[in-house]
Amino acid sequence: MRLGDVATATGLPTSTCFRMLQRLEVEGLLERHPVTRKYFLGPLLHELGMLAYPRLQLAAHCEPVLAEIADETQDTVYLSERRGLEAVCTARALGDYPIKALTLDVGIRRPLGVGAGGLAILCQLPPDEAQDVIDANASRYAKLSSLDAAQVRAAVEEGRARGYAFLDSPVFAGTAAVGVALPAEHPVAAISVAAVSARLDAGRRAEVGAALQRHAQRLARMLAALR
Repeated sequence: MRLGDVATATGLPTSTCFRMLQRLEVEGLLERHPVTRKYFLGPLLHELGMLAYPRLQLAAHCEPVLAEIADETQDTVYLSERRGLEAVCTARALGDYPIKALTLDVGIRRPLGVGAGGLAILCQLPPDEAQDVIDANASRYAKLSSLDAAQVRAAVEEGRARGYAFLDSPVFAGTAAVGVALPAEHPVAAISVAAVSARLDAGRRAEVGAALQRHAQRLARMLAALR
């Protein structure tokens, strides 16, 4: 972005933006292209990321278990990690069932509540915190899915009662998913299984939910041992 773009996006005076950007550039958090005068992320951000990575490689630890779940269910398995008001897909494993529910790519972010993984995280949050998240995301739900805030609240209540989250066709018609958060006491992520809706009728979704609960408990113990 150029200086003017930053000033427009932030609503701050151009002179204030310039001083802040200049300091970030000095510290290595930003770089300014000598010809276009656009600002880009700087090398210090990469270095900080490298320092943080060993503590945040949740996906690498979970991938073998995701593969097991995909083999067990034959469907697509996702790992979603909480990032504030959103959940980001950080890993995916494919089962052998010929019709695959590829509802997410790694790196895709969605408001908590739109997908089964994000919904599962909401189900495990304290009620007041979950309500705050839903309120903050209320205007985004209808833009990104067939849900509204009231439907998300209802899905959270149902998920708490049954022990796993379930959504049918929130973003892509004809696809459904079951999700469970981990660890249960302080959810930072969730694992979910997505399939065509016909494969997740009431009986099978209960089976998948129970399997995900077992695997989520196993992952929570494994991650606790790594700390």
